[in-house]
Amino acid sequence: MKIKLSARNQLKGKVRQITLGAVSAIVKIDIGGHIITSSITNEAVKELKIKKGSSVYAVIKASDVMIGI
Repeated sequence: MKIKLSARNQLKGKVRQITLGAVSAIVKIDIGGHIITSSITNEAVKELKIKKGSSVYAVIKASDVMIGI
């Protein structure tokens, strides 16, 4: 089954690191040499069967993008 999403920022990458916490996990995804970090539940990691080296998509949907200097 393929899911269609309204979010246009879908970046394919590979999981480089997963750090499980008490409730949530920090997942680092390598996208062309750049690392994106996501915080998801431990349950989501288990349900999606995410492991180091897994091919995943970072799906980004935000109404605001802030820039600071």
